[in-house]
Amino acid sequence: MRALSLVCTLNASPEPSSSQLLSDQVMREFEKLGVSTETVRVADHNVLPGVSVDLGGDDAWPQLREKVLQADILLLATPIWLGHPSSICQRVLERLNAESETDDQGRPLIFGKVAAVAVVGNEDGAHKVSADTFQGLNDIGFSLAPNAVTYWVGEAQHGTDYKDLEATPEEVAETTRTLAVNAVHLATLLNDHPYPAS
Repeated sequence: MRALSLVCTLNASPEPSSSQLLSDQVMREFEKLGVSTETVRVADHNVLPGVSVDLGGDDAWPQLREKVLQADILLLATPIWLGHPSSICQRVLERLNAESETDDQGRPLIFGKVAAVAVVGNEDGAHKVSADTFQGLNDIGFSLAPNAVTYWVGEAQHGTDYKDLEATPEEVAETTRTLAVNAVHLATLLNDHPYPAS
């Protein structure tokens, strides 16, 4: 089983990132369950805006798309900006929206894949961001397990970032474990029993 995390921080590597940190924690939980993992910081790649699988030139999306298609589980990790997922997360959703390939029974390739979300921010809004992201992922064809989000938000008007905490809050750690266990369980079920052709 494979899990891919697309980290949608606005910061390119090697800039520290709270979204990257929470993604790394989710990936460690997947690894404990025997899942092979890969993480990509999208800001490190030239993903062009649009709703096509390949926009030509130096568009980096085709390579990232192949990683998505090879994965059983996709994690989108995003910060909250102005109450919304990051612009990079939105761009990833828009590029995913171009998916139209089907298998030999006419099922979209995405139908057998599970998605989850990791959200960080300094103000309330994790539920709204996960709701927005969930809707997009579901429209694209991903399946969502129960508790498919883990998140941390700091106090309003406060400057502490998740990466600045001395330790991971136990509530976040528990939610992260639950996300991983449920996502792997659902992905295993879908691998063994694919959705029927429609």
